Amino acid sequence: MTGTLADEIRSRLGDLSPAERKVARVLLAGYPAAVFETVATIAERAAVSTPTVLRCASRLGYRGFPDLQAALRAELDARNASPITLYESSDAVSDEEEGETVAGEARLEPRLALLQQALSQTFHEVSAHEFDTAAQLLGDPRRRVHLAGGRFTHLLAQYLGLHLMQVRDQVSFLPDRDVERTSFLTQLARRDVTVIFDYRRYEEDMTVIAELARERGGKVVVFTDPWLSPASAHADVVLISQVASGSPYDSLTPTLALIETLISAVLDRLGTDAHRRMKDGEDIARRAGLL
Repeated sequence: MTGTLADEIRSRLGDLSPAERKVARVLLAGYPAAVFETVATIAERAAVSTPTVLRCASRLGYRGFPDLQAALRAELDARNASPITLYESSDAVSDEEEGETVAGEARLEPRLALLQQALSQTFHEVSAHEFDTAAQLLGDPRRRVHLAGGRFTHLLAQYLGLHLMQVRDQVSFLPDRDVERTSFLTQLARRDVTVIFDYRRYEEDMTVIAELARERGGKVVVFTDPWLSPASAHADVVLISQVASGSPYDSLTPTLALIETLISAVLDRLGTDAHRRMKDGEDIARRAGLL
């Protein structure tokens, strides 16, 4: 499954009968906890019969309600996966146990194919509307842009931010130190755009930052994986990247490609202003001995 069970249910609402749609809406309203309720409880909340709940699960493509619940358990396991759990469940462990060795050359082709598939799927599935909105927000010189990321993804935040700094003003990174971070967050305002990178295992502070930015009337852009960071609940724009790789670590290659494409779109929006800013920056860097 490339999306969540909730995404799947939403996409199939049109295939359901009116009574079955009531069941689906109960599941979505309390997702994911509602899916683990008993059939009788869900039927009562939806004001339908228990056979209707079972028919809804069947219409969604599952053999029964326990099968639907099992699909959600698998989704939650994947959502909370760590490099060590991915490693322990991968073929790498069994290969080591059997003493198998594979030449480095032989490993490149399947790994390349996996990355190519993840990259292609990311660009095929990303919402054109979400992407255009992100480019519009980041290309609006009247807005301040703030960027934040997690353990590894702060590198992606810096990559995007350093490019933006070359073509527009008012770009900053979330500070590391507590006092500075607190001051930074208290200054979030209505015309700000906060860009957050948050991939499994999700980091709670990213969700809090998104919530604060939204509460203060600003716009929030979240880069995340198919299981969706909790910060997505507070986002105006969600850009999803596939993360499949040939190792226990999620691949951020598709996200990097998406960032570079977004930078290109922002440049198109800024036009000659971006070119002028780049020239000014180069001149100042040369005078200051930085180039």
